[in-house]
Parts: sequence; structure tokens; C-alpha cells
Amino acid sequence: MLGALRPSGARRSWWLREALASESGDLAAATPPLSGSITADVVVIGGGYTGLWTAWRLTELAPGVRIVVLEADICGGGPSGRNGGFVTGWWDELPTLVERHGSDGALAIARAIDGTVDKVGTWCDAHGVDAWYTKAGSLSVSAAPAQDGLGEAAVDACRALGVADEFVAMSPKEVRARVASPVFRGGIFMRGAATVQPAILARGLRRVLLERGVTIHEGTTAVELDGERPGLLGAVGAAGRRAPAGRAGRPVRVRTSSALGGGEVIARSAVVGLSAWAAAWPSFGRRLVTWSSYIVLTEPIPDRLEELGWTGGEGVADGRFTLHYLRTTPDGRIALGGGGGRAGFGGKIGPGFTDDLFSVERAAAGLRRLFPSLRDVRIEDAWGGPIDITSDHLPVFASLPGRPIHYGHGYSGNGVAPSVLGGRILAALALERADDPALALPLVGVVPRAFPPEPLRYLGARVVREAIVRTELAEERGERPSSLLRQLSRLPRRLGYHLGPE
Repeated sequence: MLGALRPSGARRSWWLREALASESGDLAAATPPLSGSITADVVVIGGGYTGLWTAWRLTELAPGVRIVVLEADICGGGPSGRNGGFVTGWWDELPTLVERHGSDGALAIARAIDGTVDKVGTWCDAHGVDAWYTKAGSLSVSAAPAQDGLGEAAVDACRALGVADEFVAMSPKEVRARVASPVFRGGIFMRGAATVQPAILARGLRRVLLERGVTIHEGTTAVELDGERPGLLGAVGAAGRRAPAGRAGRPVRVRTSSALGGGEVIARSAVVGLSAWAAAWPSFGRRLVTWSSYIVLTEPIPDRLEELGWTGGEGVADGRFTLHYLRTTPDGRIALGGGGGRAGFGGKIGPGFTDDLFSVERAAAGLRRLFPSLRDVRIEDAWGGPIDITSDHLPVFASLPGRPIHYGHGYSGNGVAPSVLGGRILAALALERADDPALALPLVGVVPRAFPPEPLRYLGARVVREAIVRTELAEERGERPSSLLRQLSRLPRRLGYHLGPE
């Protein structure tokens, strides 16, 4: 059953190995590390989905604009090449969006995110990127009595706002007709959802950007942004709606480090798409916590999927806060991820995010519990990586006050679809396109409240995370969690953070 279970940060995810194997040597050599000083109209820091979609949108809005993308590893080497590949809308987030932005604002945001699901598919078709795009919907299920009632508030909110078809409650019989797990109970179906091979999508974006004349420097780490360096713990980045024009002021200066030595980019504006690595920078760090998430991948079992009735390609997630998320592959594998990993300290992304066998074993145990008939199925691969989370569990797209530096992060592990919208927002900010309708969305510029400084941030995240995991494991076993575990797991909500169980 366990097979190649031990993860390693030195080994690429299965997704990324598959994507890289199909690339030509010429393409691999097209993005050398930066050496020396160069100029640009826009410098993009981070070669994941946020940075790549921003760069693509920039080429659409202003053909010929000089764009430089800096990536410490390779494009898709971070969460964009490791995630589960779920392209989902935000209909399940509707109650939170209504609370934050009112009914009209919430509906506008949800519709904008929903539109990106189809956008990914049409973009892949238009650019010859075979990222396994499959729009088959997503199923959120209760996998224990404690999870019953999952998403009822979102279903009610969709009904109240006239979009009842977007998030539909399903009976246990209807759920099991799609995926026959003996522990699945009721659920909710989101029709506007898809899956992709995430690394192929990221590397496809890279290829298209190179074809459009975008300069990409892989193996190039940003070590200074306008005088700010990562690793200064305890600072709180300034909140603000969005930066003023800044075009007439001094340029943005980014200093870098690579195998070829130091480098520098001087640009009119900058976009920061560092995902979890943003937590190490003073301007962003106090507004993020980082946790690890791990995925296990089975051997091909198409015949067993037939027995389960799981042949439609639906994505599946259970009702835990530290959820299990599952999907199938074209060759009949199951990829299952678990969000019950470890917290990071001071924004450092260390071996605990990629080399944690204990977290992998938890994910494997989740697969065995959800599908006990597959206990004999071999797990052929496992990998992990960081996710970045804000205090309201929603991403932020905003600007640093007074400077043309724009940023997006905080996807909570669900950034495939939102990053498309984020790229549009950030590109419009970078080019000062105030007429772009995306900038009118009420989530733009909303900066979440800060977390406590270190070491309180780390200690609190670690204690609360483990309490949530242990509480949910006990509930799955039909046990009543201790009073202490219940109190700790609900502590973030009581402190005003939109995290953890109610």
C-alpha cells in the first residue's frame, strides 16, 4: 500500500516531473539566472500562478510592455506545481463574502471567480496547453456525523441571492451515486468547478510568456525590494487600499541573488506574487500564516474507480477544516491531499513543508478511511509544500501605500482559479488602468488584520492547528473530543479570525 511514501524537497512533485519531461531543451535554457542590472516597465517577483497570470494579462493590456519575471526556483516549482489542481469558484464562501462586502459585492466577486473556471479551459485550448482540463464539478461531502450540515449556510445564501443552481445540496444516495465511499453522507455539488494538471498549466503559461517576449529569470531570488529585505520578524506591513500612481516618482529597485552572482532590476512598478514566501517579508509577514499540505498519489486503478462509480472526473473534498481533497487522473490514479501539516516560523519555508513523513502518513490514513476497499492499492508518490493563509481565509490583492508595488497572496491552498482574477487585478494596478472593471470589485485593496508577532504567531498556529486536527480525527472515530481540544480549535474565531471551526 505505502510504496514510495517518503517525501523529499529534493524531488519534484509528480505533476512537475510529468510536465518537465515533455519540455524541449531549448525551452529549458530560455530562462537563465539574472546577472547584472536591467530595466523594465514591470518587474514580477514570483513565477507561480499569480506572477504568470499577471504577466500574461500585462501582455494583453499593453503589447510591447517590458516585463521581467523573477523566480527563485523554476516556474511552477512552488505551490503552482504541487497543488491538487482544483479550479473552483467561491460559492461556498458566499456567507463570508456577504458579511464582508454585502449581497451585491459578494455576488460580483463570486461571479468574477466563477468566470475564471471557464477562462482556464479556453486559455488552454487557445494556446495548445494540454493541462487535462476537465470541468466536471466539485463535490463537498460530509464524511462523519460531525460534518453534517456542511455548507448549509452557503446553500441558503446562494438561494437567497438567486443563484441556487451554483451550489446544490445532495442526499447521501446522490453523493454515493457519484463516488461510492461507505463513509460519505450528504453533500453539496458545485457545478462550476474543474480540475487540471497544475504543473502543466504553470509551465504552459511560462512557454506562452516567452513566446510573447516576456523576460523570465529562473534560479533568481529577490533579496531586496525597495530597501526591504526578508527575515525581519515582528514588523507589520502598512495597510492601505491601493498605491497612488507613482509613475512620476522614483522607480522600484529589486536586488537579486543567483548562481551567477548579484543582479538588479529597476522598474516603473512591481508585482509581488510570492505565495507563502511572502510571509518572510516585513510588509506582508504579519498578515499571513503558513502551513504545510501533503498529497499522496496511488498507482493507476481505473478498474477500481469503475467499482466506486467515480468515473465523471469530479473533484471531492470532505467537511473538515483541515480538509481532505481528492481527484482522479486520466490514467486512473487518485491524488489525495491533506491540510493537516505543520506551521512555519517567521516565514521560513523549511524541510517541514516538504520532507514530513508524519504528515504524509496522515494523508495516506485519510485515503484508507475514505476508501477502505482500496487498502491494498499501492501509493506510488507523495509530496508536500506550503500554503499561505490570511486572517479572513481569503486572498488579498492590494498595493503598498505610496509606492507602485502591488501584491497578491493568501489563497489558503485554493488559488488556481482566484489567481487568474488576481493576475488581472494586479496587471491593472501595475499599469494604472483604473477603468478595468476588476478594480471595482470590493475585495481589491482590502487588507486583512494582522496576526500576532513571532513567536506568538508560530506557537499559536501550531497549537491551534494540532488541536483542530486532533478534534476532527476524534470526531471521525465517533469520539467526543476533550473540552480543551474543542476550546483551542475554536480560539481563532473567538479572537476575530475567520479560521477554524465555528
